[in-house]
Amino acid sequence: MLTEVIPEVRRRYAVSDDPDRWGVVGGSSGGNCAFTVAWHRPDRFGGVVGFLSSFAQMPGGNPYPAALAAEPRRPLRIFLQAGHRDLGWDRPERNWLAENLRVGAALAQAGYDFRLVLGDGGHNPNHAGVLLPDALRWLWRAAPEGPSDPTGPSAPTGPVALTGPAG
Repeated sequence: MLTEVIPEVRRRYAVSDDPDRWGVVGGSSGGNCAFTVAWHRPDRFGGVVGFLSSFAQMPGGNPYPAALAAEPRRPLRIFLQAGHRDLGWDRPERNWLAENLRVGAALAQAGYDFRLVLGDGGHNPNHAGVLLPDALRWLWRAAPEGPSDPTGPSAPTGPVALTGPAG
């Protein structure tokens, strides 16, 4: 990403060096990858959007709930989407819905600026496609002056939107 993709983007476009203006987006395994890239390189990517992220299939288990609790807060703004009928939704192990909810809860407890949107679907891109424009607007919105209204104009489309401290 840093040695091949970004140099090619910079060759073609004038882009900011400010990590708050850079984000990484992905769905399914790409959602987990987007989160991981931003987690390890917050100096380059200040925002992340993960749709139906595959935290449940990470080798050795989902490290992020424990890491979010144990490590210093990173300068990240995070938008996650989960489907209440995602893969394994009715199983105790490898439950993609449960792992996304665990990451959302850990983000809340750690005080991150995040949004978790829960949809009524399974593991498909339908809800993500509807959410993407609002997710990007939310990711690069101005910093709020105080607590925001999660149902206001910047709220993403979806049945449930949970937000962190900065709304």
